[in-house]
Amino acid sequence: MALTVTEKAATHIQKSLTNRGKGIGLRLGVKTSGCSGMAYLIEFADTLDDNDQVFESHGIKIIADPKSLIHIDGTELDYVREGLNEGFKFNNPNVKDQCGCGESFTV
Repeated sequence: MALTVTEKAATHIQKSLTNRGKGIGLRLGVKTSGCSGMAYLIEFADTLDDNDQVFESHGIKIIADPKSLIHIDGTELDYVREGLNEGFKFNNPNVKDQCGCGESFTV
């Protein structure tokens, strides 16, 4: 099992953690939501829970709970700029379908 970030994403995350002044890494997860079934969760992590899985990529700790990890295993988190928009992009090899707006997915 693995979660990774691109170099661009790692740079953005590190800047954000530095500006925030605290945090041990980034927590990735999923929740039931949207028209396709699941939506990604992303937040700063300040602590670890007993069951958390921790991965390191480009110097960034990526944390996931076991229930989320089965849906996002193998995912690469990228940081992209498209026109005037910029943000994180999940490259998840488990996705079978996603809604038209890209906010939710199924595996």
